[in-house]
Amino acid sequence: MSTYLLVHGGWHSGQCWERVAPLLAAAGHRVLTPTLTGHGDKADLLGPEVGLDTHVDDVVAVIVENDLTDVILVGHSYAGLVISSAANKVPDRIAHLVYLDAMVPEDGETAADIRPDVLDLIDIALKSESGWRVPPPPAGPPPLGLFGVTDAAEVARLRAMLSDQGVLTFQEPVRMDNPALRTIPRTHIHCTDNPLVDAYPRRPVPAVQPNGSPAQVWELPTGHDCMITMPAELTELLLRVS
Repeated sequence: MSTYLLVHGGWHSGQCWERVAPLLAAAGHRVLTPTLTGHGDKADLLGPEVGLDTHVDDVVAVIVENDLTDVILVGHSYAGLVISSAANKVPDRIAHLVYLDAMVPEDGETAADIRPDVLDLIDIALKSESGWRVPPPPAGPPPLGLFGVTDAAEVARLRAMLSDQGVLTFQEPVRMDNPALRTIPRTHIHCTDNPLVDAYPRRPVPAVQPNGSPAQVWELPTGHDCMITMPAELTELLLRVS
């Protein structure tokens, strides 16, 4: 049995994994899908002080309080930053890092360093009435949709899960200065039906992982929120990690 800790991306909540978690559990694995501070049923906790460090502490707390070891730590989108810093704090408890169509940072970087368009989101927040709230993006025409979800019923379902993001999550830097972090193997899963990649190309994945192993990059032919559009196919890939 492996332990999967699935961390949702920006604006989402742990609910976004509800089609994947049962499939992993049915295969005999332990699955945790925490909701980060300020999102989902914790939306009332959102404030200007909630940042990347808050979310890192959320994940580390789940790991430590549940005494988890050999964790397959999966981060979607923005949560690529979260899992990187979390693994930096407890590398001895992490068996594998999975970057799911995610931001892949270097030490000291912020979300805006990786995706320049995040600067626009920061600007919107700073000029808003609150001075710190970043609302979820609107749905666009296909194939953009809402995070790559285009079916009308599915868009409505997804929108009900979304809530504002605190601007500090995009401004605080990642910490990846623990040498033990480099020993943790990584897998990258890219969603190839993602028009935003044309405007803001992904960073190339180096041919060699930080631990010296060959890079492991897999693809899913779907939009960004693959846990909603291709849950079975995503589960198959995650099971290959274990």
